[in-house]
Amino acid sequence: MREAERCRNGESRTPLVTEESVISDHPFSRGSSSTLSESSSHATTAPANHVGVARASARDPSENTDAIVQSNHTGQNGISIFQGLIERARRTVRGSADDIGWLKRDPEMPSVEDGTERFIEILDNIRHGLHKLPSSVVYLLVPGLFSNHGPLYFVSTKTSFSKMGLTCHIAKIHSEASVEKNAKEIKDYIEEIYWGSKKRVMILGHSKGGVDAAAALSMHWSDLKDKVAGLVLAQSPYGGSPVASDILREGQLGDYVNLRKLMEIIICKVLKGDMQALEDLTYERRKEFLKKHRLPSELPVVSFHTEAGINPAVLATLSHVAHAELPLMAPLSAGQPARLPVVIPLSAAMAACAQLLQVRYGEKSDGLVARCDAEAPGSVVVRPKRKLEHAWMVYSLLNDDPSEADATQVCEALLTLLVEVGHQKRHELSMKDE
Repeated sequence: MREAERCRNGESRTPLVTEESVISDHPFSRGSSSTLSESSSHATTAPANHVGVARASARDPSENTDAIVQSNHTGQNGISIFQGLIERARRTVRGSADDIGWLKRDPEMPSVEDGTERFIEILDNIRHGLHKLPSSVVYLLVPGLFSNHGPLYFVSTKTSFSKMGLTCHIAKIHSEASVEKNAKEIKDYIEEIYWGSKKRVMILGHSKGGVDAAAALSMHWSDLKDKVAGLVLAQSPYGGSPVASDILREGQLGDYVNLRKLMEIIICKVLKGDMQALEDLTYERRKEFLKKHRLPSELPVVSFHTEAGINPAVLATLSHVAHAELPLMAPLSAGQPARLPVVIPLSAAMAACAQLLQVRYGEKSDGLVARCDAEAPGSVVVRPKRKLEHAWMVYSLLNDDPSEADATQVCEALLTLLVEVGHQKRHELSMKDE
């Protein structure tokens, strides 16, 4: 009825069309200016009672241009969002595949030297009672992440060194703090030891402890160069860790199972630490840091890395365990200890992580650190064939095979090798000066 009435009044049956409707119907068409001009021309010749059309034709031409730009902007936003989704999916699939081993691929990084054979010889001598560590230096052991909650961390090594008449300290740092914060604390440790003993300090850092110690030396070398004899990096993610990166990288595991939030609760709420401690071990942060701070070329450095066993027997075992003490959120009763002792089957957990990294990236690791990322450029590298997971050196583990060296003997062998590397480096520097 309304349609017939409009026809009797001479109204056009053409639907009401404005520039707005044309533009909104073509959000992605950059080349639709001819269509827009035709619509504008049509609107100008339309009867006066088409109020909407008349308003459109009476507008300033610049407003029409703004509408076209807005249309193109909308299209670009749509394309940008789509490309963002594609890139996010690509990152999810690729994960850390493009980052693992970046240190070795960087042409600006110095090459490494293989010291595995000499290490094995030294270790065999130690197991036969031949000890060569000098007492002219002080030994500083720097533990890694969560070390404040492992009461046995490096204790057996320190005890063994003390029995040999060597001065040995375990750095009491807040391992869940950032790398730069711990670097400053380690610097203070070194200076305090040096001024108290008048002896240079030889450092062995495990896991993040190695990264913290390396940061101390690279950031404060001008203050420490006469006080430090060398550095051992034991299973340290010097180039970064695929586990830390995959947990924290956007679009990765942490986004889908809330693992990032879980780690934040554990580190920040339970352990009273800083989330940056984990972030500092990602590839992105390590690349940024090493661009600014590199280990000095005159510093003797030994890198040690291993591969975890991933056979079914290791995955199922509960024999190798770590002893930890976790803080209670609130004591259950008055007088109850604020810390809860727990036993964790770390060997099985590290084996599972190592298997995951092997399947996903085809990279061998100790469960947390890919072998290629544990080699500091310019260092002497020890690559044992023996299967050892990341936590093996940390705690007093049950020794199933007495024929194999224990963690204390491995630490002694690494430091003995470092002494030899230091002698060789000083000789090379003196030859250059001549």
